[in-house]
Amino acid sequence: MMMHTQYRQIVRASAIYDLVVTAPFATPWTFAVIYQLLNTIAPIPPFEPTHVLFVNLFGSIVLVWSILRIRDPQAVYGFYDSIGRALFSIWFFYYLIRYDINPVTWIFAVLELSWFVIQAYGFIRLSKQTV
Repeated sequence: MMMHTQYRQIVRASAIYDLVVTAPFATPWTFAVIYQLLNTIAPIPPFEPTHVLFVNLFGSIVLVWSILRIRDPQAVYGFYDSIGRALFSIWFFYYLIRYDINPVTWIFAVLELSWFVIQAYGFIRLSKQTV
């Protein structure tokens, strides 16, 4: 049986993963570094300032969401995070299949899907215990 503390550890672990993975996207300077790195693995089209703005907005809000879950990994946050990860997974796979975008994206897609399954399954198990 999944205990509440175990699920909190899962929520915190997913938040730490998000913090590490999205921190480079939060500022124009860190994004320039990660862009160069990803571009050496597989070519990425040039980004206009508007694209970078949206990348930085995405990175910033995910950092805030990550810090909240690290500091207070409530089960309900894990539930909502799993919904967000389901949406991210849908869009990752849609663009990968429909537009054959940068193959590095497969790594992000699989990790998002994995965190979705782990958190959603954990939340369902936890909910059955508390009913």
